[in-house]
Amino acid sequence: MVTLPRTPSQTVGPFYSIGLCRRDENELVPRGAPGSIELAGQLLDGEGAPIVDGLVELWDPAGLRWGRSATDGGGRFSFVVAKPDAPPGEAARYDVWVHARGLLRQQLTRIYFPDDGSNETDPALAQLGDEDRSTLIAEAEHGSLRFDIRLQGEGATVFFAH
Repeated sequence: MVTLPRTPSQTVGPFYSIGLCRRDENELVPRGAPGSIELAGQLLDGEGAPIVDGLVELWDPAGLRWGRSATDGGGRFSFVVAKPDAPPGEAARYDVWVHARGLLRQQLTRIYFPDDGSNETDPALAQLGDEDRSTLIAEAEHGSLRFDIRLQGEGATVFFAH
């Protein structure tokens, strides 16, 4: 019987939260600045279990502001954001890159703001059914926003080709 040697990816890592999050980079705007709001959520696998060693990156559509947050022991991530200017004809959103173990390539999704009238006419949202749309719109919760990311399974977040 031939035994193949293990590769480094089978024995350790990837450790996104250690390798890419050596300093706080989750404030896209200063905490307490006018219009700032906390955006928090959980990164979950297909069974609803938290992914404790993931990385979530946010980018505004213009690419001017970005931030990253490692997930903690409960799969939680958080950011301080402000509602970005929307591109013409689109709704206000952040582009989201998800990095996690088991993913051969990072995944791209979006976070849209609740109660944004432009959500009804946004080209990307207009192509989706109500259930899929709901996976892309943050929920207002106690003066902040909540957005959970489910990688697969029931209620999986919609991801975009990139």
